[in-house]
Amino acid sequence: MAVFANTPYDKLEIGMEAQSERLCVADDLYVFANNSGNLNPMHLPKEDGDGDGRPEAVAPSIWVASLISAVLGNQLPGPGTLYKSQTLNFVGRAHAGDQLVAKVKLVEKGPDNLARFDTWVEHQDGARVVEGVAEVTAPTSDQSFTADDVPGLTVQKHMHFDRLLELAEPLPPIPTAVVCPEGKSSLGGALLGRDHTLITPILIGDQAKIEAAADALGADISDLVIEHIPDHGAAAARGVALVHEGRAKAVMKGHLHTDVLLKHVIKSDGGLRMGRRLSHIFVMDVPGLDHLLLVTDAAINIYPDLKTKVDIIQNAIDLAHSLGMPEPKVGILSAVEVVNPAIQSTLDAAILSKMADRGQIKGGIVDGPLAMDNAIDLDAAMTKGIKSLVAGRAEILVAPNMETGNMLAKQLTFIAHAEAGGVVMGARCPVILNSRADDDKARLASCAVAALHAARVAV
Repeated sequence: MAVFANTPYDKLEIGMEAQSERLCVADDLYVFANNSGNLNPMHLPKEDGDGDGRPEAVAPSIWVASLISAVLGNQLPGPGTLYKSQTLNFVGRAHAGDQLVAKVKLVEKGPDNLARFDTWVEHQDGARVVEGVAEVTAPTSDQSFTADDVPGLTVQKHMHFDRLLELAEPLPPIPTAVVCPEGKSSLGGALLGRDHTLITPILIGDQAKIEAAADALGADISDLVIEHIPDHGAAAARGVALVHEGRAKAVMKGHLHTDVLLKHVIKSDGGLRMGRRLSHIFVMDVPGLDHLLLVTDAAINIYPDLKTKVDIIQNAIDLAHSLGMPEPKVGILSAVEVVNPAIQSTLDAAILSKMADRGQIKGGIVDGPLAMDNAIDLDAAMTKGIKSLVAGRAEILVAPNMETGNMLAKQLTFIAHAEAGGVVMGARCPVILNSRADDDKARLASCAVAALHAARVAV
C-alpha cells in the first residue's frame, strides 16, 4: 500500500531533489493511445510505423514527460501540488522495455507559494530523454495520501490469440468447406482465414448471394471454388460430403442456422461422427488471465449425462493438446465445491475426477466439483482450504449443462471483454462455429484453432 506525504511550501529548501523510476512497458503505450487518442503507429508496440519491417514501440514524448508530474505530485512538493506551467525540450527517445528515471530539483521559491523546479527524465546511464522547467503552486500544510482505492487497469489485448495465430500461420492452409457464406460477416471470416493462410475456403451456397457479399466487402474471390447450392440443408450435406471425399479437412459455418449444419454433421449415415459424442468448445482469450481458457459445452449437449460428459472432457483435452497444453487442468464446475447428493452435478464431478484418476479420461488433470471462484482464483481456493492441482489454475472449465456453459462464455465475452473462438470436436474433422457477433480476431482464432488441431491429428 503506497503512502505519499508532502513537503509544504514553508519547509521547501532550494536544492531539494526527488526522483522516481519507471519501467516503460508495452501496456503503457496502449493505455496512452486510448487515453489520448494518439494512434500514431510509431508508438504502438506491434506496428511498423516507418516501413522498415519492424515495430518501433517509441514511447510518446508526452507520456515520458508525464513521469515528471508523478514526482511533483507524489514526492516533492507532493500531495496538494498544482501545476502552473511546464516547459519541455525533447532531447532523446525511449522505447518499451526501457528503465526511466524522472528527477526534479528545486531552484527557486517565489510569492504566492510558487516553486520552480528543474525537471528531466533520463535513462539509467544518464542520457536524457526530456528536460525542462516546472512551476507549481506548492501546498501550504502537511498532507498525506494512501493510494489504496485507485482502480487498476486491465489492457484488453489478446496475446494468447496472437500466439495461436503465430503458431498456425506457418502451417499449410487447410481446405475448408464453408457452408453458406452468404453474408458479409460469414464470408469475411472465411476470407480472413484465407488471407492469413490458415484455410483455403471452398464456398458452398447461393452463388449470387456469395458474390454479392464479396462485392459488399470489396473482396476478390475469383481464385476460390464456389459450389452453387442454394438450399441450406443441401449445402450442409455437401460440406460434409467434401470431407468424406478428402477435399476438405474442416467445415465452417456460414450464414445458416447452427442446427441445420449440425444435423448433417451428426447423422449416423454419412455424417462426421467417429463414435465419440460431439461437443462444442469455446477457446477464450480473457484479458488479465495468463493462459487460454476453454469452456465446454456451450452449444450442443443441452443436459449431458455422465457418459456424455466423459466425451465432452476428452474432446476438450484433445483440443488443448493441439493448442500447446501438454497436460491441461480441467475443472468440473458446480455451484459448490463439495459433493452434495442433492446436486447431481457435484456427484458427476466427483465420479469424473475418479475416472480420470483411473485412466478412463486421459491426457489431463481433472478435478471437481469446483465452484467458479475456486476453479480460476488461487486465493479463493486457498481460502476454502481446497488442495488440488486444478483449483485456482483451471485451463478447461466443464459446465454442468449447456445453459450454464453458454451464459459463462457470453459473460466472459461481454463483461470481461474476452475474445472467443468456437469449434466442435469429436467429429472426423474440426467444425468451426462462428457467431454473427464475432469480430475479426475471434473468427481468425477459430480458423487457427482448427488448423492447429488438423495439423496435430495429421501427424
